[in-house]
Amino acid sequence: MSLRNPKLLLAIPAVALIFVFMILPITNMIEMSFRTPGQSEPFGDDYTTMHYDRILSDGYYWGVLGRSLLTAGAVTLLCLIVSYPIAWHMSKAKGLKAVFLYACIASPLMTGVLVRNFGWMIAAALNGPLNETLLALGMIERPLRLLFTQGLVILALVHVFVPFMVLPINNALRNISPTLIEASSSMGATRREVFRDIILPLSFPGIYPGMILVYVLAVAAYVTPALLGGQMVSYMPTLIIGELTGTFQWPFGSALAIVLSVSTILVVGLFTALTSRLMERSKA
Repeated sequence: MSLRNPKLLLAIPAVALIFVFMILPITNMIEMSFRTPGQSEPFGDDYTTMHYDRILSDGYYWGVLGRSLLTAGAVTLLCLIVSYPIAWHMSKAKGLKAVFLYACIASPLMTGVLVRNFGWMIAAALNGPLNETLLALGMIERPLRLLFTQGLVILALVHVFVPFMVLPINNALRNISPTLIEASSSMGATRREVFRDIILPLSFPGIYPGMILVYVLAVAAYVTPALLGGQMVSYMPTLIIGELTGTFQWPFGSALAIVLSVSTILVVGLFTALTSRLMERSKA
């Protein structure tokens, strides 16, 4: 193909960006994961598989990996449960109400990650607003230790990732023709049947990318688990950063990152295969 082809010329910047910022770093990380540990530097000159052997043979790393994947799954599911009703109301809203709802949804993204997490730390303290409210309502007899728990990490991640679920679902719901709902209702379908057979299947083009995006972001989240989970709850991103910047074990940290990436890709691939089959059955 000639370089004079305008389509090829337009593709060159995008391909260059992908190569420089994605392919090259990933290739370098894969190569680094097979390096031997260095004596006076982060890595040695030889190559080995000892890092992967260490990860795959140690139950601790399997536990941290499983906790990271399951936590991301819980965050994704909770985001879907919270986001769908919000997206439905947003799809029906107009004028100032729509602007207000969009502003509320985008508000977590307008606050710095450190400020947002320190806010959660204050709210979840033993004498913080959450415990004081529960005590005032008589739901608990003494303050709960909410800080540095997995539950608080999940709650904080849901808070920040809800917009990434709401917006694609809202866009899909807006594209559903009202005439389809009116026609099904006029033919005797109940509201539950309309939602199950019309709205939910047609909104799946927004649900699927929202779930994938939230899951990938939740798996890779570092600041929130590090601040709100602390040393009490270990996740793969915090473990990886600790190896790279704490002990300067670049090869082992790279191996952990590769294991996390491959595991995430497998989970996403499995989810894609299952959802594709479900969509085919619903169309049939």
